[in-house]
Amino acid sequence: MRDIHALFADYASHHQTKGNKWFHRFGIPLIMLTLIGMLARVPVAAIALIVVSEIIYAILDWRLAAIMLVISTGFYFLGAAIPFWLNAALFVLGWIFQFVGHSVYEKRQPAFLKNALHLLVGPLWILNDVVHVVKTPAIS
Repeated sequence: MRDIHALFADYASHHQTKGNKWFHRFGIPLIMLTLIGMLARVPVAAIALIVVSEIIYAILDWRLAAIMLVISTGFYFLGAAIPFWLNAALFVLGWIFQFVGHSVYEKRQPAFLKNALHLLVGPLWILNDVVHVVKTPAIS
């Protein structure tokens, strides 16, 4: 597995425009919340997703992994409290945000189409933009 700096640099190369970054700042957390919320109906599925993600995050950066564990746990309980139909609708909206960002602003395919690991890197990249744990060029 590549180191976190290389993954962030590759991910950032697919997210250069302000419009795309804006849509991702809202879409990615929305996708995370609602995916965990939908999976919370089958707790073992939600917990498995969180555990597997956390293992990968811990390999990349233990500090971001610790923060993401708190967020994912909060999303588990919050998402479970949201009606399933609303989770599903907001999940679709989150993905619409991603594709609007890429098609309207970035004019480049999403990074996860090149490397599926970017489905996990995206949330970590957004988190790092908030907490500034890993030194990277600013998202702006």
